[in-house]
Amino acid sequence: MSFSTACYWKCARPRHLLFPGPDPERPITARTVQRACREAVRAAGLDPSVTVHTLRHCFATHLLEQGVDIRVIQDLLGHRHITSTTKYARVAVSTIRQIQSPLELLNMEEAPPS
Repeated sequence: MSFSTACYWKCARPRHLLFPGPDPERPITARTVQRACREAVRAAGLDPSVTVHTLRHCFATHLLEQGVDIRVIQDLLGHRHITSTTKYARVAVSTIRQIQSPLELLNMEEAPPS
């Protein structure tokens, strides 16, 4: 059975954490998340190299490509240091190509001779 996080939230209505552990005041463990990810990957027939780490990379990259500030992404990923976040934020080449340099905005035409 497949369901989304929104569906889970509507059904379970967790009070403090989105995914509480056996103790509702504490989150599920990293091991539980990894196990659930492995089972979902297997059930979906995905490449077994897809991991929770892969999902974090994708999450950060998609946010960055949508123009979300890297500091916001840092906070969402729970990183203390921005250097940790930049490791996740792999920017697609097409996104980089779309960025216009501030120098391109300058009017660099030659002035007519006096």
